[in-house]
Amino acid sequence: MATASVRFSGTRDGEAPLTWGQRLMWRAVHLMGPSQSFLNCPWVLPVHGRRDLPTVLGALRRMLERHESLRTTFVDTPDGPVQRVASTGELTVELVRSGPEGPLGTAARIADELGTTVFEHGADLPLRCVIVLADGRPRALAFAFSHLAVDFQALSLLSAEWRALLRGDALPPPPWQPMEQAALEREEPFLARSRRSIRYWRKVLETVPLEVFDHPPGEPEEPRFIEVGMESVALAVAAVRLAERLTISTTSVLIAACATVLAVASDRPRAVMQLVHSNRRDPRTRPLVATVGQDALLVLDLPETGFTDTCLAAHHSALMAYRNAHYDPFEMRAMREEIGRIRGSEPDLDAFFNDRRGDGTWPNLPRVTGEDLTPLTAKTRTYVTNAWPGVRFKAFFTLGTAPRHRPAQPHHRHRVPDQADGDGHAPRRRDPAGPHLHRGRPHRRRQGPRPPRPKRTLL
Repeated sequence: MATASVRFSGTRDGEAPLTWGQRLMWRAVHLMGPSQSFLNCPWVLPVHGRRDLPTVLGALRRMLERHESLRTTFVDTPDGPVQRVASTGELTVELVRSGPEGPLGTAARIADELGTTVFEHGADLPLRCVIVLADGRPRALAFAFSHLAVDFQALSLLSAEWRALLRGDALPPPPWQPMEQAALEREEPFLARSRRSIRYWRKVLETVPLEVFDHPPGEPEEPRFIEVGMESVALAVAAVRLAERLTISTTSVLIAACATVLAVASDRPRAVMQLVHSNRRDPRTRPLVATVGQDALLVLDLPETGFTDTCLAAHHSALMAYRNAHYDPFEMRAMREEIGRIRGSEPDLDAFFNDRRGDGTWPNLPRVTGEDLTPLTAKTRTYVTNAWPGVRFKAFFTLGTAPRHRPAQPHHRHRVPDQADGDGHAPRRRDPAGPHLHRGRPHRRRQGPRPPRPKRTLL
């Protein structure tokens, strides 16, 4: 196996408390234990132009030196978890030849594979990297990042500067780093914002149902949790048309659709779910490569007057949720535990929605004339993409673009347990992405062994 070393030397080291975004993710990775790889962030960067290996390694070194989150370990101490930034260190990069799917396809496959391994957050750098070569030169980089270090907005920022790093451009230093963010969040204006958000959550938690689903228990299937993917140009075109007609975002339209699925599956007129929110309203955090996002709490009472009104209601409810999505997760945890003592158990909020599109759009959508989307609907593809023995979520809707660098294909994923567990927490698996909830039989798994993945071609 061929490897290369990237030795980096940043401008400083240091130790600081976790930021609020890091605190939220710290608890999530510890709750999920061996299944925390579910939270890892696979990513691919192309090599623009005809670059040799030293140039690509140099660009990678500059990336590590610029962004302190990429050379940070996370350690529990008697005073609580902290982030430790290393000024110097080394990243070992594996070199592989491109497979039959081409350099970008190979990198995407390898990134998925890298993401299946849990990070040792107290010892490992929060990223792994493999460089894919073709015709004797680097063509793509496959990454898996720890979600403690980056969110998907941060990954978009890395992609935006990557071409300049390859060219060797002199970029200004990042104006804001996680240690500065951690210090800011300990000051009173931010603490006041946290208290306001926690009051909003408390008011909701005092009355919401204690369980996401009230279905009777069933015999769990194996694998216990699955991910269902859906690629649909028809869904994206319909969402864009409806958003333009109502002057709202496509995110609001898809929140309305997913909330409707959740409400129907739970046999309730109200949907309660958490929205993964970027939390980058403060100008200082917009260029920050770190985990900044936190969860917003959406409460949506479904109107009886049709889906158009559901979209408008979802838009309003989402804005209210986003306004109250900046808080100290440790203080939020204390409040939720108090609610649990008062109500006998803590309300289960393990239903999530996450829009991973960087700019809230789908690139390269085809122009479609006329109202009939039937030809596009016939091309919609739904499939099982992954499985885990256990995750903390009951339902997780993810919105993005299709994998393997097919930007014209909108991509929607939904993760659910196979069947209800012994406590009756989850419904049978259903097709989550279509316009209707199919309430009959559960989705059937493919019979027989899973076909083997292509293996890496090592140098």
